Amino acid sequence: MTKIKLRPLTITDLDVYYELNKPSRKYHEFNGPYFEKQTKEELIQEIDVLRTNIANGITRDSVFMIADNDTDELIGQVSWYWKSKETKWMEVGIVIFNEDYWSKGIGFIALKMWINKIFDERNDIVRLGLTTWSGNYGMIKLSEKLGLNLTMLAAQSTKSKGQKLL
Repeated sequence: MTKIKLRPLTITDLDVYYELNKPSRKYHEFNGPYFEKQTKEELIQEIDVLRTNIANGITRDSVFMIADNDTDELIGQVSWYWKSKETKWMEVGIVIFNEDYWSKGIGFIALKMWINKIFDERNDIVRLGLTTWSGNYGMIKLSEKLGLNLTMLAAQSTKSKGQKLL
């Protein structure tokens, strides 16, 4: 099994990060397919902003890269955002960019490491959530494996490719 680490994005990652995030990548089919996809031009703009920020010492504590512990190859990323800062409700997310790494247990290890890191650094979180949709079976299975509780199921609340999703 691939051993992984979580780390910030670096300037030397940006070319690979660009390739891994292109709109044509397969993971976009599962990562909120009902959201508007980032265009290639928007991705280039994002990379330019990241390059400037990293060069100026500005890093994101809300997004870390998942990298191979031995080779440092980028595999994916984990993230968090406030669902409600007032109520201390945080949401986490994960993307494994390269489908060659899917179904190998990397997501489980990475998200468990990420959740532990969040709780180690923040003792005021009241609720930690993870939102996905009914067609992302891998994320549903991962959530169950992590012991996360299903708290809501919004049937037919979203559309993808013209079809209502459960």
